[in-house]
Amino acid sequence: MVAATVQAAMAAQAGGAQKTPRLENGDHLTRAEFERRYAAMPDVKKAELLEGMVIMPSPTRHQRHAVPHNAVATWLGVYSATVPGTQVSNNVSLRIDQDNEFQPDVLLRIVETAGGNSHVADDDYLEGAPELIAEIAASSVSYDYNVKRHVYRRNGVREYLIWRVDDGAIDWFSLEEGEYVALPADDAGVIRSKVFPGLWLATKALLAGDLATVLATLQQGLQSEEHAAFVAHLGHNQR
Repeated sequence: MVAATVQAAMAAQAGGAQKTPRLENGDHLTRAEFERRYAAMPDVKKAELLEGMVIMPSPTRHQRHAVPHNAVATWLGVYSATVPGTQVSNNVSLRIDQDNEFQPDVLLRIVETAGGNSHVADDDYLEGAPELIAEIAASSVSYDYNVKRHVYRRNGVREYLIWRVDDGAIDWFSLEEGEYVALPADDAGVIRSKVFPGLWLATKALLAGDLATVLATLQQGLQSEEHAAFVAHLGHNQR
């Protein structure tokens, strides 16, 4: 009798486990169902919902993704450290709209108390449109450059940076009248953010793996008058 009861309990547990199917590449799900299945799979480190379809990226490579990712995160982290009212986040789950939930490689946002366009939900997910998103695109370049770019544009992400690793190229877009326009580089290959004054990027140095020069160029931007004015402006907004 006891054995039968134990078997019944085990069967019930097995049946309960089957109620949450595993995420699979190409599944078409609502955002709520995507989150339910993702939460039930702690072994999965990254999955995204792209226009209602599940995308599960390939394993992360060292030179093609991890090293570039760290360089961009360091660059943005140093900038954010100088600007109270901004935050950098890595691989956070971002609810961008009802059909899309991404894990951007790195993002830089203005916090909600300083007038930013994104906010932290009660369950610690990020919702809305962070001011700047950066993606390291190797095997994911088709998604990042095409579909994700349109989703970010549609939802009002003001700047989008894509490092196309295999192409040896960096694209930095600014939202202008509802369309993404490439930010120009000067003769030295330096691009300057419009949303975050003082955020300067030495693209040639970044592509060459010369992080010291990237950070030295950033320091020049941090010493500019426009950066000082931006810091004062955000500080005033938070009062």
